[in-house]
Amino acid sequence: MLWLADEGVTASLVRELRGAGHDVLSIAEFAASLSDVEVIALASREGRLLLTADKDFGELVFRRGHPVPGLILLRIDPGNGPLVLARLLEAINEFAQGLHGRYVVIDEIRFRSRSL
Repeated sequence: MLWLADEGVTASLVRELRGAGHDVLSIAEFAASLSDVEVIALASREGRLLLTADKDFGELVFRRGHPVPGLILLRIDPGNGPLVLARLLEAINEFAQGLHGRYVVIDEIRFRSRSL
């Protein structure tokens, strides 16, 4: 799966996703100065799911109409890396390619999902 990890996504989570066979571009590794709008544009151009912990992306997508292939919002304390990874992998297994075209919020207990 193709991912674009916003700079708020930990390096360890990026490494774990790559280790699981995902193609992950990390904003923190190559373009930390990009604005949120530029991040969304990059995800769209490259057909990548946008992985973030920043709620502002929902505003840009839903209220301002910026298109994105898929938006996954992590609402788990990043200090709890094993839980973040476990829940993200559960969401990937549950939704698979259905992550495309969806906004999915991942928290410690449930997934919330809606069409983009």
